[in-house]
Amino acid sequence: MRRDDHLDNILHGYRNLAFGIALLIAYLALIRGLSIAVDDPAMLEIFLPLASIPGLAGLALLLWAGHRWLSRQLAGVHQRSEAGRAAAHRDALTGVFSRAYFLDALGEEVRNSAEGAVGYMQLDLDNLKVLNDSSGHAAGDAALVHLISVIERAAPGAMIGRLGGDEFGVMIRDQGDRNALCRLGEAILAHLDEPVAISGRPMRISASIGVALAPADASDMTDLVSKADLALYKAKRSGRHMVFPFDTNMLTDERHRRFIERELRAALLLDELEVHYQPVHATNGLAVRSHEALVRWRHKVRGMIPPAQFIHIAEESDLIERLGGWVLRRALLDLPALGSQSVSVNVSPVQLRHSDFARKVAVILEETGTPAHRLILEVTETVPLNGDTLAMDNLKALRALGVRVAIDDFGAGYASLQYLRSFDFDIIKIDRTYVANATDNRIDAMIIAAICKIARSLPVEVIAEGVETEAQVALLTEAGCTGLQGYYLGRPAPLQRRKRAQAA
Repeated sequence: MRRDDHLDNILHGYRNLAFGIALLIAYLALIRGLSIAVDDPAMLEIFLPLASIPGLAGLALLLWAGHRWLSRQLAGVHQRSEAGRAAAHRDALTGVFSRAYFLDALGEEVRNSAEGAVGYMQLDLDNLKVLNDSSGHAAGDAALVHLISVIERAAPGAMIGRLGGDEFGVMIRDQGDRNALCRLGEAILAHLDEPVAISGRPMRISASIGVALAPADASDMTDLVSKADLALYKAKRSGRHMVFPFDTNMLTDERHRRFIERELRAALLLDELEVHYQPVHATNGLAVRSHEALVRWRHKVRGMIPPAQFIHIAEESDLIERLGGWVLRRALLDLPALGSQSVSVNVSPVQLRHSDFARKVAVILEETGTPAHRLILEVTETVPLNGDTLAMDNLKALRALGVRVAIDDFGAGYASLQYLRSFDFDIIKIDRTYVANATDNRIDAMIIAAICKIARSLPVEVIAEGVETEAQVALLTEAGCTGLQGYYLGRPAPLQRRKRAQAA
């Protein structure tokens, strides 16, 4: 046998070995879960011609082609795997990053924030539950998608994550300017002010934004998110659809909020709360016709804590139902001793949005033996009745029982006349701001007269709040008010003191 023939036989063996190794690698890759088709015609078209090339050149080309082919296969598998992992880290509805993935990425950036500041915004869609209840979850989903499109338009390149149902985080790298970050938040809100079609009708989406920076405000992700959340809470408490940056005073506010919540929880258990009653007088003869029940908290250390300091905290926690239920029961139990025709109790918007609120009121009426017509429930314009199915259903159910419903602080908001179109109220209570200036301000006096005229045509009763002078009594009586309430006629007082005043 010639030397060249002997060499060709050896090389042919190596070529077969190389081809076999390539197939074996492909099979092993398949066993490991990689999607490689070993009978791919493209593979055979590459390998079979090369396998027939004689000499070392053919062997080298065969091995090189096998390496390239397998590398391309593995690269494709890697890309598909990465795409799958990325999809797993995305929110299915909005397409932004999931909570876990986003917070991991935020934590990594904050750890490296010494090299470049990190700007962080926490956004919350205002009243999403109301939108879901009134227009369906499809409308709520559309609002969330719209919010994301607005953020992406205002902050291209920012990383966005969905932290909860209606809460999102936005991370902006290399952003250490607090004012610039706030301006960006304002730009987002400005875009949201533009109406968008949802469920076939134009709507404006409202959101609140809290802002914090790393490392200026926090040195780790958990602290940064917590401080942005405090700023977000401040934005919501200040009227919603606002941007607030974190400042250290918020830590003091948060400690106070937690103290009040903890102590209020204890006060409900220890019976430390009181109900005071303010009389409502008829303009015809100024006889007492009703009383408004007002909750008071006499703290064992801090003394009397004003309702303005604890009602909103009860609303934001799980305490408002217990607090509201306690006040209602106490007021109905005290009604016989008050000696008036009826008693009015303020109702929180949070209570009205509970599906079983009307049923609970009916139970308390039955347990206290109170005829439904002797109870007046006062609601404010903070309840968006046009878009709140649960609130409207509760009010209708209560009115069907015979309970009367009053609009409190009428004129203080921006939807007063719309309210009169939304529901058949029994009583309008004119806000004290109009009453305070009525004797000196012709416009306020004319507004009061106009409200009374509208009320007569509906017809509903009109009670003026905040009456403090005899001149106001005369003006309000002439304007057509049917009831008066204020310090001039009687301050809120505990039951026993109110009984003594009635007897005097």
